[in-house]
Parts: sequence; structure tokens; C-alpha cells
Amino acid sequence: MALRKIVQQGDECLTKVCRPVTEFNHHLHELLDDMAETLADASGAGLAAPQVGVLRRLCLVLDEETDEFVELINPKIVEEIGEQTGLEGCLSIPGKWGIVTRPNRVRVRAQDRNGNFFEVEREALTARAFCHEIEHLDGHLFVEHVDHFLSDEELQAYMEQEEAGDPE
Repeated sequence: MALRKIVQQGDECLTKVCRPVTEFNHHLHELLDDMAETLADASGAGLAAPQVGVLRRLCLVLDEETDEFVELINPKIVEEIGEQTGLEGCLSIPGKWGIVTRPNRVRVRAQDRNGNFFEVEREALTARAFCHEIEHLDGHLFVEHVDHFLSDEELQAYMEQEEAGDPE
């Protein structure tokens, strides 16, 4: 495994539509393993292949229920339920945070690293991360959905409020 460089906003690969994964082989497994190591090192909630310069339809999301990475290959959101509004950032846009509205619960159909189809349904932060990462595969960034960008002071206040468990 190896750490991969996370590309930053402005790199054209972040605006491209990714191609489907068609070969489920050791090259794919190596990419997934490298992405997992890169994501863990960056302490992020998710990472999509274009964020490491690879234009393929795959991403990883940290599942808050299991505290493990969910590998999503050729993912498609098949159901969205409810709505949540909350803080969002991106490893490709360091230091920028905003308030974004996303579905509260999503069901995703994808393939695993061996090509087997599966469905996974999650809510809250994991659902938010599924939506965020899958959008990367179509060349979109969270900043397109931001209702309000947070200043450093607003971010600090938001984090303190979350830690205290206070409702908005």
C-alpha cells in the first residue's frame, strides 16, 4: 500500500465524469488499498478516485456505524429519504467548510472489489458522505451546494455547539 497525493480544487480531474470500472483485478485492489491508507492518513470521511487523479467510478466512505471503510465501485444512489442540513468539507478543498443540505437516508447499489453487487443503506453522516463522494464521480464538488460558507469563527462556534450536543 502507498499514500496517494490528494488533488486540490482547480485540478481538472475533479471536474470530469469518471468511467465505470470494468476490470476487478489486482490493479483495482491496489488502488482501493492505497485509497484506504490515504483516507486514514488524512482523517477524512470519504475519498473518491478522482481525488487521487484516477477517473474511475469508485470511492470509499467511512461508515460511522461500523467504523470501517465501505468500498463503492460503480455506485448509484437508488433511494433518498428525508433531509439533513449540516457542516461539510472536502479533502480536495482544505480549510473551506460550508453548510449543505443532503438526504438524511440513502440507499446505494454498488459493486465490491470482486465485482459482486450489493446494496447499503445508511443515514446521517454516512449518508452525507455517500452523496458527497458519489458526486465526485460526476465531476461535482460540495461547494456547488453550499448554503453558507463558514468563517473560522463560525466554524469554531459550530464545532463547540456540536461537542456540547446543543441543537441549532
